[in-house]
Amino acid sequence: MADRVVLLHGIWNNRPVLWPLAARLRASGFEVESFGYPSVFGGAEAAAQQLAAKLRLDARKRKAPAHLVGHSLGGLVSLLAAQDPELPVRRIVCLGSPLTGSGAARAVHGRGLGFGMGRSARVLLKGLENAPQHCEVGAIAGTLEAGLGRVFGSFDGPHDGTVSVDETRLPGLVDHFEVRASHMGLLVSRVAAEAVANFLRTGRFAG
Repeated sequence: MADRVVLLHGIWNNRPVLWPLAARLRASGFEVESFGYPSVFGGAEAAAQQLAAKLRLDARKRKAPAHLVGHSLGGLVSLLAAQDPELPVRRIVCLGSPLTGSGAARAVHGRGLGFGMGRSARVLLKGLENAPQHCEVGAIAGTLEAGLGRVFGSFDGPHDGTVSVDETRLPGLVDHFEVRASHMGLLVSRVAAEAVANFLRTGRFAG
């Protein structure tokens, strides 16, 4: 039986942006579905509750535990949901996610434009403290410095145009990987997709 994977998009996006990554993971033998949520008007915390409820319902239907792969805010949503140690989740990959908080988000907020982040503002501004320890969590960071984040602020060190590499490093990760791709480019990168597949199979990005 193929491993199940649930993909989550980031803020201001929806499920179609996940199609290229989904296609590559299906070609690698995974059973893939996407989870859509209102990233601005609903917010990350509400999305995490909805995701957890879905995974619990899947378990009651005797579906196999799932892996989670979240792009940007979707990675934070995945980790918020996985704070429940009994949630049927095996491994989580955070793809270009500002796990320790987003400097670009803080710059936007400082300019009085924080309303654009809606109810996801709090987690984007502050990030998380640790990765959950009852499942394996890995993070992929982009290093192609092209993206809208550069309009609002500067970065210390390498970044993907929206999220810095340092912002993707969260205590408790079991592995971390860098890809020459922009923030949105991570979703269409063959190298990123291969690294995701490796991690879901083995718990490490290098196959």
